[in-house]
Amino acid sequence: MQSGSPDVVVVGAGIIGGSIAWRLAQAGAAVTLLDASTLGGEASWAGAGMLAPGGEFSERSEWAEFALRSLRLYPGFVEEIEAEGCTRIDFRRCGAVEIARTPTEWRELLVRRDAQQSLGISSEVVQAPPETAGALFYPDDAVVDPRDVVRALRTACVALQVSIHEQTRASAIRLGVGRAEVETSAGPVSCGAVVLAAGAWSSAIPIFCGGQRVDIPESFPVRGHLLGYTLDPGSLGPYLRHGHTYILQRASGFTIAGTSSETVGFDRRLDRDTIAGIHARACELWPHLRDAGEPQAWLGFRPATEDYQPRIGRLHDTNLWLAYGHYRNGILLAPATAERLSREIAEPGRRTSV
Repeated sequence: MQSGSPDVVVVGAGIIGGSIAWRLAQAGAAVTLLDASTLGGEASWAGAGMLAPGGEFSERSEWAEFALRSLRLYPGFVEEIEAEGCTRIDFRRCGAVEIARTPTEWRELLVRRDAQQSLGISSEVVQAPPETAGALFYPDDAVVDPRDVVRALRTACVALQVSIHEQTRASAIRLGVGRAEVETSAGPVSCGAVVLAAGAWSSAIPIFCGGQRVDIPESFPVRGHLLGYTLDPGSLGPYLRHGHTYILQRASGFTIAGTSSETVGFDRRLDRDTIAGIHARACELWPHLRDAGEPQAWLGFRPATEDYQPRIGRLHDTNLWLAYGHYRNGILLAPATAERLSREIAEPGRRTSV
């Protein structure tokens, strides 16, 4: 595959890798973007696209603050990609309603609300649906169609002369002094730096430095099923959630319900019982779905690590940067991840603990 020597090779072309490649190219770097499948074809294609710190974080941490920053970046992030990708992206700050079914759940939700206020996560008590104990409205939560984002990223990257190689599997990364080499199914490519953003597959790619194998935090897949219903546009306002069940709607009216959380490896078989369970929970959360007809079903592999925290930053003093393990928040964290890594790679003296 050797066709020149790029400044940076990005391994993995999901929304994380694609966003990093785009930001690096904007900064003037020559970038090669690789993917074993297709650009945005795995977790990014499968994701519902909730941008919901209100549903994810209840205490102050580095990642809570990082997620909130990424949410603040999202309107400008989308506007830029739309302009450079010459396409529209379905992005809306529609808010979310989270319900509690029992008095115990309601008390727990109010305690979480109090903790979230110190983080700057706003919510307010609203009228609860029938047969529930209470509900909170999160006005800042938003939704985005990740398939729109990755389509626009492709066009924006091509416009900035990012060299995109799909169906090109990275088999090893070899790090040297000031240079690196990525071995791929299409041949080796030499570069100045490497970004590893291969999602759940990241730690399966062997890394060598000075001839010695280098260990990185393990990544693994957490499978999630999702369902899609064809409904009238605008029939659902704020998206709904209860526990791990959620329902959101695209501008087109396509309505998504999820999800499951299964540690079963890279098993792509749809599970009928899991699908039936999600459908039942979704219909309980929003009875309108009972008349919506048979849903479509698909699944994706969330990229997790042992502590379910992302790995974002430079690996020790090498010329390898990690960008994986975003778990349920890859879509949400894409703007801030791309911002952080593109700046660090442009300023190699900076260090980030991973």
